[in-house]
Amino acid sequence: MLMTSRARIAAAVLAFAGALTLTACAGTPTAAPAATPTTAPDAPVVAVDLAAGEQDEPVEVDVDGGADGVGVTFREITIAPGGSTGEHCHYGQLIAVVSEGELTHYSETHEGGVRVYQAGEAVVEGAGYPHEGRNEGDVDTVLWVTYIIPEGKPLAETDLANCDG
Repeated sequence: MLMTSRARIAAAVLAFAGALTLTACAGTPTAAPAATPTTAPDAPVVAVDLAAGEQDEPVEVDVDGGADGVGVTFREITIAPGGSTGEHCHYGQLIAVVSEGELTHYSETHEGGVRVYQAGEAVVEGAGYPHEGRNEGDVDTVLWVTYIIPEGKPLAETDLANCDG
């Protein structure tokens, strides 16, 4: 059966959200195990867990891409010690896992304006509000990020006049 690109994107988002939901119910945050293929005997499919994280709150993904649809991008981001994402916002949502190190996240959405995410924790960012991620540690911060953004929009918007939060 052939799937439209929207159906494939929806399936990918649902699969990722389902995996995140299952992970979120697992208990204490832990760093992801080393990337180890998981296979069933004589199965033609190999799955590799690259990062796993937990989110203590419900996660709801809702991105309206209008007539152009929604794009899904998976990205690994490494922030060197002392580095920063710079202040930015998003047009859609992203779900990330801190795979290594820790991320200091500055946003008015956090009590006191700051939260530190450790390896094994999930970060969920919504649309429109300015925020910044910094590596204030002494080892690389590695993030595995899934962006769910309206098609044609940038993954991150650095012109804060375009942020509505």
